[in-house]
Amino acid sequence: MNLITTMRGSLLEDFFPKGWDLGKIDKCCENPPEAITERQPWWHKEFEPIPCENLEEFDTKMGHEIALRIKEARERKEKIIFILPVGPMGMYKWAVYFLKEWKIDCKHVYGFNMDEWSDSKGRTLSPDDPGAFQNAMEEAFYGPLGELTVPAEQRNFAAQDILPTYPGKINKLRKEGAELIVVFGIGRVFHIAFWEPHFAAEFKSEEEWKAQEYRLGAKLHPLTIEQNAITSFKSRTTLVPAFANTIGPGLFLKADHIIGGCDGTLGRGMMWQGMSLWVSLRHKPDIWIPSSFMPTLPGKLFFLKELAGPLEAECH
Repeated sequence: MNLITTMRGSLLEDFFPKGWDLGKIDKCCENPPEAITERQPWWHKEFEPIPCENLEEFDTKMGHEIALRIKEARERKEKIIFILPVGPMGMYKWAVYFLKEWKIDCKHVYGFNMDEWSDSKGRTLSPDDPGAFQNAMEEAFYGPLGELTVPAEQRNFAAQDILPTYPGKINKLRKEGAELIVVFGIGRVFHIAFWEPHFAAEFKSEEEWKAQEYRLGAKLHPLTIEQNAITSFKSRTTLVPAFANTIGPGLFLKADHIIGGCDGTLGRGMMWQGMSLWVSLRHKPDIWIPSSFMPTLPGKLFFLKELAGPLEAECH
C-alpha cells in the first residue's frame, strides 16, 4: 500500500504534473546509497556528482568552486558570467572568504540572479524587503566582498523590467568571450530556478521547451510553495508568493560549466531533497523533469551524502 496504489479518488489524483510517471520516479529512488555516483549513459563526460559528509564541507566546496572560477577568469583576463541562485546560501560566505584571501578583484564578473518572487504580472518585492532575493544576494555576497565586489551596474536581478534584458546581455558577453557559469539548487518538483515541470504541457516539442529563456509571473507548483515555506519562511506558508519571475532552459542549459548543490536535509533523519537528487541523476532527460537535463552539462553537483538514503519509511 503506497501513494501510487491509493491515489485514485484521493485529493492527489490530479495534483502532480500530468507528464510525471510516478512509477518511474519511484524506481529512481530504489537504488542503494553507494550507487548514487554511478555514471549514466546520458551524463556529460565532464559531469561529476560529489558527495559531502556534512554541511560545512558542502558549503566550503561550493564556495571554493565559485571563487576558483572567478579567480581563473581573472588570471585569463576574461569576463565571466554567473547565473546565481538564492539557495543554497552557505556557499557565498566561503566564496567571499576565498576571494578576499586571494585578493581577487571581481570587476570582470557579471551576475544574473536566476529568479525572484513576484505576483501574476511579474511585479516583484522591493529590493530591500527581507524576503527579496536581491536583498539576500546583496547581504550574502556582493556586500561582504567590499572593495573587491562586482560593480553595481554588473549585478542583474530578475525584476519585471530587467529579466527580459538577460538574453541580450548574456549573448553579448558570450560573444566577447565570457564563460557562462550556472549555479543552482534542485527543487522539490525537480525545477531549476523556478522553471516548473508543469510548464512542459505548453510546448509541442523538446526543442520549443529548450528555447524558452525566461518567464514573468510564473505560476508555482504547490509543492514549490511548501518547499519554500519550510526552507525560507520558518514554515509560514502564508508568506510565500504564488508566482515568481524566472529564467528558463533557454538560459540555464547554455551553461559552459555548472555548479549545483543539494543540501536539503532537515535533521533527525528528515529531508526534502532526497527524491529530487535521485531523480535528477537517474531519470533520462525529460521536459517534465527539468533538473534531469543538468547532468548532460559539464560541471559538478555537490550533495550531502545523507540525501542518498536509503529512501525508506522511518518514523520520527
